[in-house]
Amino acid sequence: MKIATWNVNSIKARLPRVVDWLQEFNPDVALLQEIKSVEETFPFMEIEDLGYNVAVSGQKSYNGVAILSKFPLEIDAVRLPGEDADDQARYIEGFTGGVRVGSIYLPNGNPTRNEDGSDSDKYLYKLRWMERLRRHAETLLSQDEMFVLGGDYNICPKDTDVYDAKAFADDALCRPESRARFRSLMNLGLTNAFRVFDTAPHVYSYWDYQRGAWQKDNGLLIDHLLLSPQAADRLTAAGIDKTPRGKEKASDHTPVWCELDV
Repeated sequence: MKIATWNVNSIKARLPRVVDWLQEFNPDVALLQEIKSVEETFPFMEIEDLGYNVAVSGQKSYNGVAILSKFPLEIDAVRLPGEDADDQARYIEGFTGGVRVGSIYLPNGNPTRNEDGSDSDKYLYKLRWMERLRRHAETLLSQDEMFVLGGDYNICPKDTDVYDAKAFADDALCRPESRARFRSLMNLGLTNAFRVFDTAPHVYSYWDYQRGAWQKDNGLLIDHLLLSPQAADRLTAAGIDKTPRGKEKASDHTPVWCELDV
């Protein structure tokens, strides 16, 4: 089973690129983020015509996540548990093809500081969201089943996952508090699929549209597939597909993928 995650940065704006990639790369399961669409405006027909079942947790103009699967798809959650007042569409979870999958669009958290230097509400929301994700991952692990939590985590786990560590030192993607919460999540016993096969520094999944970042390879590694021990035991391959980023009207992210022997 080939599972991929991709922040498409607007499904409407990127639909031709998404259709091309689904046809060429042919993942069994695709976890999409930042679709910027409610369910009523999501292009179900175009995606379903390619053989996918589709589930969406959407929000107008912002955020939004989706799961596409060639297998029957049962959705169990369209929000991350733990904060009832949180109405941002950043999480969807379901069971498909014998694997539980979650599509995650973790808050960016910038700017991290108020004018007085204190932590901003956006950054505090990011930290709370990460704490909720850790608690939910603990619950999933207690169920002793195979799962993959994939998405745009908006975290560079190490300095070598960002092209300019000094420039990003106080960025929400790299601040010590953010990284500590990501490590806490990983320390539950999860495996970062890509890093099993590639430990090289300065390999990226995101390049800004500004200042020629793509051409200069000034990128960030912020998209991750985190596997439960049961899924990690069946991991056979993983990688980053840079092809979509080099095309016209591309998303600023590119897909990250893994294969499980299920």
